[in-house]
Amino acid sequence: MKIAVSGKGGVGKTTLSAFLINTLAEAGLTVLAIDADPDANLGQALGFEGADDLPPISAMKELIHERTEAQPGYGGFFKLNPKVDDLPEKISLKKDSIRLLVMGGIDSGGSGCVCPESVFLKNLMNHLILGRKDALVMDMEAGIEHLGRGTAQSVDRLIVVVEPGRRSIATAKRVRELAREIGLNKISIVGNKVRSSRDEEFLKESLQGFDFLGFVPYDEAIIEADLAGGSPTGLKEETSRALSNIAAQFLTEQS
Repeated sequence: MKIAVSGKGGVGKTTLSAFLINTLAEAGLTVLAIDADPDANLGQALGFEGADDLPPISAMKELIHERTEAQPGYGGFFKLNPKVDDLPEKISLKKDSIRLLVMGGIDSGGSGCVCPESVFLKNLMNHLILGRKDALVMDMEAGIEHLGRGTAQSVDRLIVVVEPGRRSIATAKRVRELAREIGLNKISIVGNKVRSSRDEEFLKESLQGFDFLGFVPYDEAIIEADLAGGSPTGLKEETSRALSNIAAQFLTEQS
């Protein structure tokens, strides 16, 4: 089960990512939690101690130099297929059956720059998605920069989290365009911060042709958690039920 979660900043994608990760872990799966958002607060949302001190992999210059045999940056010669299969256990934090990796920045467009750090991250992402049997949930920024053409084919679902707003909707449409360029067509929508049936209909009308996994009601607990980069507590019953129904769809597919 490989899931990528994208969306405009502040829509609640990190909260959804954390909920999916915890749900898969509680179901007995070993889960790779990949923080590919430059804001990097997935570890906080999952309650990892020391998450703030975990450096992004893209900033590990000595490691990149060691594996690619080149200094980070443009120009020069370097390995295009550096060894990465031992890294998930070496440069991650682990809590129970969840392992957290923080990726850091990478150039965009599905192709990226031809530089040591970009090639290194792409090879690592290829290994995480294609070479491991763990479940994987990746919290991304509003794009698909960490996915290339090869890895996109093996992502079970790209979830775009949207809220009832024009900019959020525009982001979802742009993400779908970028995803289709690299062959990622398994795209679904989760509506968040939905205050009424009117908001729900607005999203459906604005995003016709998209597959909707569900709608999460407006809940101050999620808003505060997303702003603070922490795990939400005191969710409304209807919020917990909506999130559980979304997660249950992936557990059904996994079984």
